[in-house]
Amino acid sequence: MTVVVVVCGAMIGVAALLALIRLITGPTRLDRALALDVLIAVTVVGIGLEASFHRYTATLPILLVVSIVGFVGSVSVARFSLRRNSE
Repeated sequence: MTVVVVVCGAMIGVAALLALIRLITGPTRLDRALALDVLIAVTVVGIGLEASFHRYTATLPILLVVSIVGFVGSVSVARFSLRRNSE
């Protein structure tokens, strides 16, 4: 079980690093917004991995709040981008 968690943690770390690189070097705002959305998703997965490994149920509301914040943020960026491109 510990080996699986370490491998999953390493994969999550690589995904977070690649999303962070894209966040810094993204040529457009939409690329940066997408990278931030991926980084939020990686954070949710990391918290979920930690919660499942330690068998904590108290972190489920945190997962819900972070997921909702990520969703609202990505929808806001999409709406802002749509209005800006149509003008």
